[in-house]
Amino acid sequence: MIKVDHLSFSFPQKELYKDISFTLEEGQHCAFIGTSGSGKSTLIDILMDPERYLFEGKLEIDPNCRIGHVSQFPQVDKAQETTVFEYIGEEFIKLRNEIASICTEMETSSELDSLLGKYQLALDTLQSMGGDDFESSINKQLNLANLMKLKDQRVSDLSGGELKLIQVMKEMLSSPDVIIMDEPDVFLDFENLNALKKLINSHKGIMLVVTHNRYLLNHCFNKIIHLENRELQEFDGRFIDYNFSLLQTKIELQEIAVAEAEEIERYDHLIDNLREIATNVADPSRGRALKARVKFQERLEARRIKAPFVDIKQPNISFGIDHEMEDTMVVKVNHYSVAFDELLLHDVNFEVKSTDKVAIIGANGTGKTTLLREIFNNNHDSIEVNADVKVAYLSQHQGETLKDSNTILDEFIDAGFKTYDEISSYLSDYGFEGEILNQKIQSLSGGEKNMLQIAKVSASQANVLLLDEPTSHLDIYTQIALEKAIQDYKGAILMISHDFYSVVNGMDYVLLIEDKKIRRMSMRKFRQMIYASHFNRDYLEIEQNKKSVEMKIELALKETNFELTKGLLDELEDLIKLL
Repeated sequence: MIKVDHLSFSFPQKELYKDISFTLEEGQHCAFIGTSGSGKSTLIDILMDPERYLFEGKLEIDPNCRIGHVSQFPQVDKAQETTVFEYIGEEFIKLRNEIASICTEMETSSELDSLLGKYQLALDTLQSMGGDDFESSINKQLNLANLMKLKDQRVSDLSGGELKLIQVMKEMLSSPDVIIMDEPDVFLDFENLNALKKLINSHKGIMLVVTHNRYLLNHCFNKIIHLENRELQEFDGRFIDYNFSLLQTKIELQEIAVAEAEEIERYDHLIDNLREIATNVADPSRGRALKARVKFQERLEARRIKAPFVDIKQPNISFGIDHEMEDTMVVKVNHYSVAFDELLLHDVNFEVKSTDKVAIIGANGTGKTTLLREIFNNNHDSIEVNADVKVAYLSQHQGETLKDSNTILDEFIDAGFKTYDEISSYLSDYGFEGEILNQKIQSLSGGEKNMLQIAKVSASQANVLLLDEPTSHLDIYTQIALEKAIQDYKGAILMISHDFYSVVNGMDYVLLIEDKKIRRMSMRKFRQMIYASHFNRDYLEIEQNKKSVEMKIELALKETNFELTKGLLDELEDLIKLL
């Protein structure tokens, strides 16, 4: 359906792709992955509207191919009083009304041939979209996603997560040949994420989905397209198998690198000896031997294997702290309530101590973000923040903490940094180097913006962190680095997250929102609740064993114990087969 052949493209300040190729074919559900800022969204824009871009290479799209698109940042006209059913069925309703209008016109018009042509075209279009029974199809999709309750609700009243799901349904129901979706999972609560998983797996057509969500990656896709360092590779298979393949390659490359390093070291000694002899003995043959050895060494260096997909540099995230506090209360919420059009939270009570790491979990639209923002603002009668603490805030609405018209340099000068060198040195740990420091924030990807927020929070040296969806838009490597930074942090964290892995890998306990109340839940019970609803019974134990084996492999690699590593690889492969 779609073939990209040796495509290259650059912006004035950055080269994005160099000679990349891939295909989208029948039966493929492709996950499109890569680090933040690598150009995934731009490549989608090129596929959607090739005429806007001056690129080298070929882009072949079947002329009969219809492409559906779900954007990274969905928008609807808030002024429209459209219900969810009307919004999803908009194209069908429009065609049905057009057919009815043509029929009415045919009753009185003498131009029957022309009208019959229009009538047949409209009927054919409706049929190609599966529109004969579109009402039933919409109901089936709503039921599949457990969203039938929203059918008659106004679209303008939906939460961001609900709107994303409704947009996915709308595109799927028009039966395009290819659906392209850019991070459809961002901000979805776990129930809605599971609904998205069902929708993706139920779809029969071709899909290309940009996602960093580990739950979706492990359960929805049969092909991986990986963009990194201007290069691209395709992998036919599951994400979990792709990771295993990368690990195998990493071990092989490391073994080769060790052998080559030993060989190069041996030749270094040999060259040193030849140089010393050539200096002391005037013999032309000694000089020729030295030159030959040097050239051979240069060839060895040149053939060292470079693997942009194997050893991807993780950012070095570290949340420092001005001073550690004793085990004392840092945030206290007492009889807190909040309402907009309806009551969201009622009589909420909890407190957070100085080293607690707490996740706030709840469905989309239950007041989590409002609560976290009011804790940060600290001007609500029901909220008390310890006067001795310094609080830092990361917002899911990036414009709250970042100014679009600023360059990255401007933003960090505003944050208290003094010099270019100081900013440059600090941000290099977060993946921002060179010319990008002079780019305006509005030109950055969603992941890059979130990374800047993380860098600002880290620089604050605060002892209480309020994090609202910190993993949104972040690539997998950055998510893992963030988890480690959270684990190592010595202060208190209150985090809203729908990322199951970030919660279970970094939090001490959960504050669960149910029926407008908040109750504390241990991490063990939270795991049990999620796994009982969404995973097979043995999945948690197998996944934990898998993680344990991966850590053993990492240690064995550090010690260059390749025999042990290969044995552990067989063990890991057996576990992966069970997942």
